[in-house]
Amino acid sequence: MPATTPSPGFLLSFEGSEGCGKSTQIRLLRERLEKSGRKVEVLREPGGTEIGESIRHLLQHAKEGHCMTPETELLLFAASRAQIVREKIRPLLESGAFVILDRFLDSTTVYQGIARGLPLESVRAINAFAIGGTLPQLTLVLDMDSATAWQRIHQTGRELDRIESQPQSFFEKVRQGYLEVARADPSRVKIIDASATPEAVHEAIWNLLTAQISL
Repeated sequence: MPATTPSPGFLLSFEGSEGCGKSTQIRLLRERLEKSGRKVEVLREPGGTEIGESIRHLLQHAKEGHCMTPETELLLFAASRAQIVREKIRPLLESGAFVILDRFLDSTTVYQGIARGLPLESVRAINAFAIGGTLPQLTLVLDMDSATAWQRIHQTGRELDRIESQPQSFFEKVRQGYLEVARADPSRVKIIDASATPEAVHEAIWNLLTAQISL
């Protein structure tokens, strides 16, 4: 699937299992990019638009979602993605913004395709329809042992959402799924060891990013 994101904007997506530290790394990268003079926008998936946020609530918290089938889950994620690509991502890229996505199409490939066991051919076709050629130039997968990630989530003390409540075996499928995605598309998808300190992980991300683009 060719990347057709407009220049001079840049589209970067963060991926990884729950508990891998995505929120912290996105915050650190945003702060550093803004200090360097870049216009930065951070968007989350599902969400980022009024339609997307309604879908996010249904997917994660609404009681109606507890009996949701994997097929329904897949299509709801795709609906949110189709909206944010056209309403937010493309206009931001056209304005020259550096857009950071907290999850994008690879999450659907991994969670609904590999971990949930839906046919990957169908998942890829739906993903392609939803993004319409708008593909990240770079995707960073924060990788860590699934047991550690699972423990992090359960030590927060907050109420877990529908996805976070999955058993550790599901987290392991997710981790292996991301490694498989990276092997299949090594030019775009890069693995970052997320087991180090947040500061060390951030430096690894910054070094990788600056090796690819001028900041």
